[in-house]
Amino acid sequence: MPSKPTLPSSDPLDDRALLRYGRQILLPEIDIAGQLALGRARVLMVGAGGLGCPVAQYLAAAGVGRLTLCDGDRVELSNLQRQILYGEADIGRPKVEAARAHLLAQNPGIRIRAEARSADADWLRDEMEGHDLVLDCTDNFAARHAINAACQRARRPLISAAAVRWEGQLAVFDFRAEDAPCYACLYPAMAGGDEDTCSRNGVLGPLLGVLGSMQAVEAIRMLAGGVSPLAGRLLVVDAKTWQWRTLALRRDPQCPVCA
Repeated sequence: MPSKPTLPSSDPLDDRALLRYGRQILLPEIDIAGQLALGRARVLMVGAGGLGCPVAQYLAAAGVGRLTLCDGDRVELSNLQRQILYGEADIGRPKVEAARAHLLAQNPGIRIRAEARSADADWLRDEMEGHDLVLDCTDNFAARHAINAACQRARRPLISAAAVRWEGQLAVFDFRAEDAPCYACLYPAMAGGDEDTCSRNGVLGPLLGVLGSMQAVEAIRMLAGGVSPLAGRLLVVDAKTWQWRTLALRRDPQCPVCA
């Protein structure tokens, strides 16, 4: 696994920042050095829906310095059951523009770039150099595979989550490690033909909030200099019974992406 990076020990945080972020600075795993690292971090979030809303809110609140939000959809009435960053006044607006406005109202001290577009392979490839970590908050296999391939090629850590009905999963692919498995090892591209979707099968709104919050936890941990305990693992939850399982992931020697 990658070693914890060396972070500066200087303290340029002003009194207002110390007060705003004080509760997480008290955590020894974060401290001043981790907060400074969060302020320097550049995070790409693909998807501003049920997962992306809580992720973006918590990363903005934590002081992550630069967020790029990518989503080509507009806010619809059917989104409001689970996409808690938006209200009825946002219906019809591009999600990323509405999200940017709400997030900057929450924390004007960060930078947010809104990309109202789909994240195709060429765009993702170009974006990798300017970001330290990527969050997959999408809802379809095609997007997840494109994000996975771009992150694996550029050696950028990827935090991915998904949920449908009462079931969800979370995985961390830390491609800084040479032997890290990838999303295609878990779900080969040809498995995407009969995927479950929220629009077809429904989803419990708060479950997306739980998983999105967990994505934010792992992002903050890693950006502050830590190593995720979920790297190379898949966490699966059944919210009907609150049964949690953790499965070890292994690199597929025949994987077309990472083998």
